[in-house]
Amino acid sequence: MCPLKGKRFLITAGPTIEPIDPVRYISNYSTGSMGYELAKAAKRKGHRVILVSGPSPLNPPEGVRFIPVVTALDMKREVFRFFKSADCLIMAAAVSDFRPAVFSKKKLKKHRSRNRQLELKRNPDILAGLGRRKGGRILVGYSLETENPLKNAGKKLRSKNLDFIAVNKASKGSNPFGRGEKDVSIIERRGGITRIKKASKQKIARLFIDLIEARLGP
Repeated sequence: MCPLKGKRFLITAGPTIEPIDPVRYISNYSTGSMGYELAKAAKRKGHRVILVSGPSPLNPPEGVRFIPVVTALDMKREVFRFFKSADCLIMAAAVSDFRPAVFSKKKLKKHRSRNRQLELKRNPDILAGLGRRKGGRILVGYSLETENPLKNAGKKLRSKNLDFIAVNKASKGSNPFGRGEKDVSIIERRGGITRIKKASKQKIARLFIDLIEARLGP
């Protein structure tokens, strides 16, 4: 029997959608596949899993508690709700950094001028907020960078009080979204970098859960 059987994993996945009006929104290209694979991998290892997911075309994994959300504020509410009982939080969701300052109840019509200004308001940094309430939990973040990926991810690891951060690079020849083989580097707070090259997200998830288990202890 696995000595870690029954640890409580709280995992986030997918994008958030920030409505502009009844028919338009701000979002990103995340499909949720990485978070869903992490939830499956943790479940297969015998852990209890809560998956908080933004809108995704994927079916919820079997055997996990599934909490659907839409906006960043929705996600913050649910993650904070379950965080107290978690042994590990993996924040794999691509939370929108900004939301419209004002939601228009009616569809915005074309403006007579060529340009329309949309005022944005910053969304809360969920993981940074939880890093200040960490206690003995394991905190895991994700970082998508276009330049200096390891340096920028390392800064986030320290500033948000994380134990691990996985970093992808988005470039012309590297698309981190969706399925297919991906490259990822996992930075550990205690030192060391695990580099995974051209692997499926299923394999990445399995290896990542193994690394986290080694830190959780019995």
